[in-house]
Amino acid sequence: MTDTSIPSAEQSLDEETVPASTEDVEETEAESAAAEKKAPAESDLFRQSEIAADYVEGLLDILDYDGDIDELVSGGRPVVEVVGGRLQNLIGQRGATLEALQELARLAVFRQTGSPSRLLLDVGGYRAARRKELAAVARNAVEKVKEYGEPVRLEPMSAFERKCVHDVVNAISGVESESEGVEPNRRIVVRPAAD
Repeated sequence: MTDTSIPSAEQSLDEETVPASTEDVEETEAESAAAEKKAPAESDLFRQSEIAADYVEGLLDILDYDGDIDELVSGGRPVVEVVGGRLQNLIGQRGATLEALQELARLAVFRQTGSPSRLLLDVGGYRAARRKELAAVARNAVEKVKEYGEPVRLEPMSAFERKCVHDVVNAISGVESESEGVEPNRRIVVRPAAD
């Protein structure tokens, strides 16, 4: 699976930099231009969500499914949400079909923009519901680790699911998590924090 994350190159506003020469000014301007290319503007992100929404709408038409499509930008990434009845087939078992559709929508964005996208596709609120389930799984694993002091290996998960679990575990002191293995059997191990 390709890593489509876009590194952030932000500098604190409190830091004061004074270039020593004209060359330094030119280098700073070049670095600023490069940073702007790395972090897409919100309008670019919204454009990505529009492209993906058009792609998903075409797919829904082909499948003769009805659904309302919302395009938005949330958390610095483009998001497409599809809501409506009879959409369970677009989610699939444990979200496998949804993950595949998300990759196809990302490819559609890449074809039109020439740059990778961190697009998030959600159908029928599946991701929000799954996020709640995974938070419970993560808290349960943390309780076991704290009670027995032994690492807990969770079932294999998608990248989205692993991120949800890592976020919950990282917010709790005394434990840490890491991913191990290779796709599609990549899983999380929760263990006592190394002090």
